[in-house]
Amino acid sequence: MALVHLIRHGQASFGADNYDVLSPTGHLQGKIVGDELRRRSTNPDHVYSGTLQRQRDTATAAGFPTATEDARWNEYDHLSLVQNAAPTTPREFQLTLDAALRNWIGGTDWQDFTTRVHSALDTLLTDLGSGGSALVFTSGGVIAAVCAKLLGLPPEGFLAVNRVTANASITKVVRGRSGTSLVSFNDHAHFEGVHRDLLTYR
Repeated sequence: MALVHLIRHGQASFGADNYDVLSPTGHLQGKIVGDELRRRSTNPDHVYSGTLQRQRDTATAAGFPTATEDARWNEYDHLSLVQNAAPTTPREFQLTLDAALRNWIGGTDWQDFTTRVHSALDTLLTDLGSGGSALVFTSGGVIAAVCAKLLGLPPEGFLAVNRVTANASITKVVRGRSGTSLVSFNDHAHFEGVHRDLLTYR
């Protein structure tokens, strides 16, 4: 059975000139999810990330600075979707983004995005073969696209999953004799207890 852990990047810099930079909270989230993976004795055969800075820096903060980059794990360009809006709070941003995503889903760019994400996962699972494992440091939209396909969710389901994916959460996908399955989604128990103040979604 092949196993892939999908790790969402830590909190980025909402409202800054460069969103793609991890916030101080994001760096700490990356360290904590790395500690959690080691606590679970997760010993991946391969580690990947997208090419976005927030993805790569989360991998480094988690203790995997040599993660192999693959642009297929990159997020959709969410900033271009809301470029004509001016949300001032994370909640306003999320509402604006949800509305933009509803218009975007089903179009050519959406199809290109989901095709490359599913291609990346299928290639990785095939390359891992039976018994292989990997970590992938990626983004919420990528994880939502994977979950939506594996669960057979409609577009609104993608939006719902995308909206609640926590920063530095862990999602587990396996491939066995019965095919590819979602085993767990959005595990963020490592941000409970003493680290509860570090739980963020945007």
